[in-house]
Amino acid sequence: MSVGSLLRRLRRRFSIALMLCGALGLNAAAQETSSQAISASDEQGLTPIELLGKRIFEDKTLSRPAGVACASCHQAQQAYQGNNGSSIAAFARGAAPNTLGKRNTPTVMYASFSPPFSFVEERDVKTGHREMIPIGGQFFDGRAATLTEQVKGPLFDPNEMNAASKKDVVAAIRSGPYAELLRHVFGAHIFNNDNDAFLKISQAVAAFESSSRFHPFSSKFDDYLQGKDELTPQELEGFKLFKDPKKGNCLSCHVGNETSHNPQDWLFTDYTYDALGGPKYQQARSASKPDLGLCAQPGLAKKIPFQMRLESFCGAFKVPTLRNIAKTAPYLHNGVFSNLRDVVAFYATRDTQPARWFPRNSRGLIEKFNDLPRSLRRNVNISEAPYDRRLNQSPRLSEAEIDAITAFLATLTDREKH
Repeated sequence: MSVGSLLRRLRRRFSIALMLCGALGLNAAAQETSSQAISASDEQGLTPIELLGKRIFEDKTLSRPAGVACASCHQAQQAYQGNNGSSIAAFARGAAPNTLGKRNTPTVMYASFSPPFSFVEERDVKTGHREMIPIGGQFFDGRAATLTEQVKGPLFDPNEMNAASKKDVVAAIRSGPYAELLRHVFGAHIFNNDNDAFLKISQAVAAFESSSRFHPFSSKFDDYLQGKDELTPQELEGFKLFKDPKKGNCLSCHVGNETSHNPQDWLFTDYTYDALGGPKYQQARSASKPDLGLCAQPGLAKKIPFQMRLESFCGAFKVPTLRNIAKTAPYLHNGVFSNLRDVVAFYATRDTQPARWFPRNSRGLIEKFNDLPRSLRRNVNISEAPYDRRLNQSPRLSEAEIDAITAFLATLTDREKH
């Protein structure tokens, strides 16, 4: 069963229980003294554990060599996305000389709403058929179940922060300027055990990434939902097309509750995985070796339900939130698109005008889905709208309708609260 087949059944808009990261081990006394621990203007409102997480998030001494922090690749002005000044927009510059990340840096905004990676049962409301489908986790392949677990990924990746060990990270913080804040939050003996200390450090970063600054719900769309602002005619048309199952059909993956005016019911992702079949990006480090996405997640073979093939998940990547999408270029896991309108146009014309997106091979034939080995291209989603059109048919969306959806997506950019 292909990933496309598995996930198409999910698009019946069943509601997924979303969750914030759970209890992070902070004590009540630390909570009560939050106002005393915060002084900087951009830190007002942070609890002590969130403030501690911010200090760690911005600490450039934790990388080897020093100079790269979490914030280097997750910059606030870019909706907590970025590339640390890399010459290739999609691949962040690492701490070690001549190193680049392997995938496009995802935004951290709204990441705390993702449930832990797991397989959940989905029931088709029309047929009653039940299947287990993958959802949640962090990164494009869900390899970190939670935000807390995610922290060690970039820290120890030799292409990113390149930290040597948990012991080294703990030692750097122990001798650093905010060691007392760590003791204040987690107790005087926090540095007695390196493994325990690193876990608490990771929990603090997760707490910061779960704070309201990472999910302010302050976009024009949020104000529209609550009757505080109006969308332009083009934006309204784009929203209509976004929801229409026979046009953009975007809502089938980038979900929202059409009956709700609560912004938190509009996260614009269902946290599932889909094989989109995007073009190969020749500047990618993995251009010569396909990035297989979910099926390459470490240990996935032991997690998948009985009778499901590991290969069926190849080419699938986690559906991203569309919140702040206009600020988080480039797009897709490999950063192949630098322009948001091009992404919308690709969705609409991938199958009707493939020559627009894919190269021709030595025989002059269009090489569709060229970022996957031929044997795995069957996993690509080809039956849901707008992918259910064929070569030279009229696409589901006209150029004007592509413009409208692009205009609507720009309304999802968070604005500063005053």
